[in-house]
Amino acid sequence: MQEIDNPWRGEGLPETVLTGAPWPSVDVGAVQALLGRCPAAAETPLVSVTGFAPKVWAKDERGRMGLGSFKALGAAYVIAHEAAETGAEDMSHALVGRTYVTASAGNHGMSVAAGARLFGARAVIYLAETVPEGFAARLRAKGAEVVREGQEYEASMVAAGRAAMDNDWTLLSDSSWPGYLDLPHRLMEGYLAMAEEAARQMPEVPTHILLQAGVGGLAGACAAWFRQVWGDAPRIIVVEPDRAPALYESIRAGRALETSGPVSNMGRLDCKVPSLIALKGLARDADAFVTITDDEAEAVLEGLAAQGLTTTPSGAAGVAAIAGLALGAGARVLCILSEGPEA
Repeated sequence: MQEIDNPWRGEGLPETVLTGAPWPSVDVGAVQALLGRCPAAAETPLVSVTGFAPKVWAKDERGRMGLGSFKALGAAYVIAHEAAETGAEDMSHALVGRTYVTASAGNHGMSVAAGARLFGARAVIYLAETVPEGFAARLRAKGAEVVREGQEYEASMVAAGRAAMDNDWTLLSDSSWPGYLDLPHRLMEGYLAMAEEAARQMPEVPTHILLQAGVGGLAGACAAWFRQVWGDAPRIIVVEPDRAPALYESIRAGRALETSGPVSNMGRLDCKVPSLIALKGLARDADAFVTITDDEAEAVLEGLAAQGLTTTPSGAAGVAAIAGLALGAGARVLCILSEGPEA
């Protein structure tokens, strides 16, 4: 494990390097109002995790809305907003004729596919060759068209963006970059439902919060809400694969950086370019950034499975970082169990 303290904590990066990116939303009321109209919406549990010196709780997102991960709160939330804005009386046909396209390492694509299907739209999901076929099958079962392109997530993102331009489709990415900010800002807003539940369910104020990150959407949204609720009390630590340290290196450089490296077994976190909105928020809200190895991520899986918390290296990355932080028995740790096992 490698760790750096965040020199930008409290103020954030200079606006000159953020090219107009907004702060992550903390408008949890907007999320709750829309989710209140969704029959599939329900709280996920906060569970106690044993096997560590400190007290550990994990927000268990494996069953979120039947889609297997926290991503159910993201893209589908954006699509639901766009359906509601049409004013259609029959919401199931509100977006007929629309096509949403995205790149995904699996779970974001599931959210796009489910949201599109629910409101009458079409979904086209670009997957890198490294994404397990089980995810592709699950996407097709939700009615999505799956296109394989590229050896890594970034290549599939380029392909999805090109398809959106060529076909006049709506690009719905879970990342953000200069000129593409509105939809990912709303997407991250959807994750506030998870953060609000976790803060309300916690029996004690945590001393440490460990948030895994790919492009950074989960971490950025949760950190913004946890600062809103608990102020400076918890130490918020962002956890990335050492093979994809996009946020870690961007914080160290003081600007958004594209990183490179081999493929990580933390597939959903194996993103080499940070979301600009997430980077802006985390530069202000996170206390530290750490990277973990593939072996460190794998090491906690058996212990979690023995507690009925079967997940993937990506889903357990926050929990995996505990071992390298040498936290004592007095620490109270909040993590996110972000996804269920691969199909």
